[in-house]
Amino acid sequence: MYAIGLTGGIGAGKSAVAELLVEKGAVLIDADEIARDVVEPGAAGYEALIERFGDGILDSSGLVDRAAVARLVFDDKKALADLNAITHPAIGVEMIQRRNALEHTDKVVIMAIPLLKPEHREAVGLGAVVVVDCPTEIAIERLVSLRGFDRQDAMARVAAQISREERLAGADYVVDNSGSLQELSIQVDGLWEWILNERGDLQYNRR
Repeated sequence: MYAIGLTGGIGAGKSAVAELLVEKGAVLIDADEIARDVVEPGAAGYEALIERFGDGILDSSGLVDRAAVARLVFDDKKALADLNAITHPAIGVEMIQRRNALEHTDKVVIMAIPLLKPEHREAVGLGAVVVVDCPTEIAIERLVSLRGFDRQDAMARVAAQISREERLAGADYVVDNSGSLQELSIQVDGLWEWILNERGDLQYNRR
């Protein structure tokens, strides 16, 4: 098994790259997906979030409205720290458990982590880190046109993240997603070949 960390800023297209890698036979472990799981009713973070932020974060079905939580913590560093203290440990444990379940397979495992930090390399056993990158202006336009963000909100979300330079400094491989989906597909073809070379196996089996 060979684990790759995949990260990128909001609007860069990390999810699109992950989907293309899955089509090639990789297994995806997605921190964003797990973040939803750990705040489902009965899960580790559900009651803790309600206790911290109140019933106002629940939708009409009693589920955590993640957009409502995001609004509460966006400009409040203390609230964001409290949210992270509730959710990040549970997300980390689940990601490691899913990775460990694949330890004795021959899979390429893509661990998609939006806030990937240097310490994650050792903590989750990453062989390499891949960063999906695009110019800030393109990321903002995607958030507005594809995800329905207000432009000012999109600009604020991008500005609130770590800088492109800081993210790229931790990369072993960079995917430039500033073009079309067809161009991205070609980029991912090159990434896949690089991953197999790094793992030392160009005859990867899709089992």
